[in-house]
Amino acid sequence: MDTGPEKVVMSTDLPGAIRRRQGKVRDIYEYPDGLLIIASDRLSAFDVVMPTGIPDKGKVLTQVSLFWFDRMKGIVPNHLISDRVEDFPAEVQDYHEVLEGRTMWVRKAEVIPIECVVRGYLSGAAWRAYQRGESYCGHELPAGLVEASKLPEPIFTPTTKAEEGHDLELTREQCYERWDAETVDRVEATSLRIYEAAASHAAEHGLILADTKFEFGVVDGDLLLVDELLTPDSSRYWESEQWEPGKQPVGFDKQYTRDYLDGLDWDKTPPGPPLPGEVVAKTRELYLELMRRLTGREP
Repeated sequence: MDTGPEKVVMSTDLPGAIRRRQGKVRDIYEYPDGLLIIASDRLSAFDVVMPTGIPDKGKVLTQVSLFWFDRMKGIVPNHLISDRVEDFPAEVQDYHEVLEGRTMWVRKAEVIPIECVVRGYLSGAAWRAYQRGESYCGHELPAGLVEASKLPEPIFTPTTKAEEGHDLELTREQCYERWDAETVDRVEATSLRIYEAAASHAAEHGLILADTKFEFGVVDGDLLLVDELLTPDSSRYWESEQWEPGKQPVGFDKQYTRDYLDGLDWDKTPPGPPLPGEVVAKTRELYLELMRRLTGREP
């Protein structure tokens, strides 16, 4: 285990797994009865994992996901079995200190190969396409919008699930080529319901949920939410009081770090540059503040 001088979890190495997969942020271990999903403190920006971690980031991602999984289970079930280390496989019980608070024990599922993105506001890739005069994922948006404009209604803008590099936007027809139409339609409807419920909760706490992405899987024919849910890594949250269409809103995610990196003489290819202490501290506080406001929890 690499926990570093400040107990930053950058990597894990657990025994007894059938196989291990490391994503940009998560380490996933497969056991006979399920998967362990460990949210590390790694930070990825411009598809490059930074060499400097953000303390408590993995705990924030896990605790926010747990909060939303519980809140949304009336809309759709999820893959969570337990977040208690005592319920994890016997082989990992000696790693309690590292696993506590940042790990989920989940059911194995056949993951649908579509990132289910819902947008309520015009930002990111959709805004860039709009500036070019292009439709986005088959949606023709009305004229006269500016960056951060609220859309007339939330839209479903799915993308590919790229293991490396950028996800690519998909139209509805392209989604049908990847999975059966009935499931795709159900996933779209479910994604929109979750977004609307989450956006309402966020608004009660002075936050705008601009956009987010979901992942779904199938177990014994049942549709489940998988991976993370409505975290600051998978969602764009803004401060409601400071939102003004036409301007880049204040966010609660790694955008602060991205803005810092944009000011460097770095070509956005690996390796990433080390992050200074003040950037690490500010990014950490943004993650923690979002968790407190959404969930009332501490890491």
